[in-house]
Amino acid sequence: MTAPDARSSAQGGAAALTERQEARRRRILHASAQLAARGGFDAVQMREVAESSQVALGTLYRYFPSKVHLLVATMQDQLQHMHTTVRKRPPAGATSSERVAETLMRAFRALQREPHLADAMVRALTFADRSVSPEVDQVSRQTTAIILDAMELDDPTPAQLSAVRVIEHTWHSALITWLSGRASIAQVKIDIETVCKLIDLTVPDTARGAAPEGR
Repeated sequence: MTAPDARSSAQGGAAALTERQEARRRRILHASAQLAARGGFDAVQMREVAESSQVALGTLYRYFPSKVHLLVATMQDQLQHMHTTVRKRPPAGATSSERVAETLMRAFRALQREPHLADAMVRALTFADRSVSPEVDQVSRQTTAIILDAMELDDPTPAQLSAVRVIEHTWHSALITWLSGRASIAQVKIDIETVCKLIDLTVPDTARGAAPEGR
């Protein structure tokens, strides 16, 4: 997948919806995030989401067949908001690896401010089965798009995309270990910075020689 493909795919989850349907979907996702932020995974009850978003319960289930579908979609939505914020204030690192590490730690700290919401979304990802694959794919594509933007790459190589996937897996794993109390923020930062150095290994030798100090 090229960078433009990843970015457009990350934005395309609700492309076929009408304006009214999109507004309804946004209310549902907002209600889901609010309930999760207050009480975590167990606090997100479909009937309460329907009432908070002012939609019929049957309508809610047509958009999201289960709570897991809803919370995974909520994570994609939260990542999309983070992506918009990062684009307005891009990372300042001199190298791709530094910029990606800075970007992912900013995203991590945003989730850190809402630990119940973060826990609910990660638990939903963990519980997701094949029926939730489209929503899980959207989360992956959105994360990929964030990383590619930080790398400032328009046409990443297969090796670079492979590094991005490993970085993405490590970021999600670090989030899980932090939420479970098995890792401190300092440890997460070290792990993220370490895995982001994979990017340096994917830079062609000619590019390294041409610009050893970055941008």
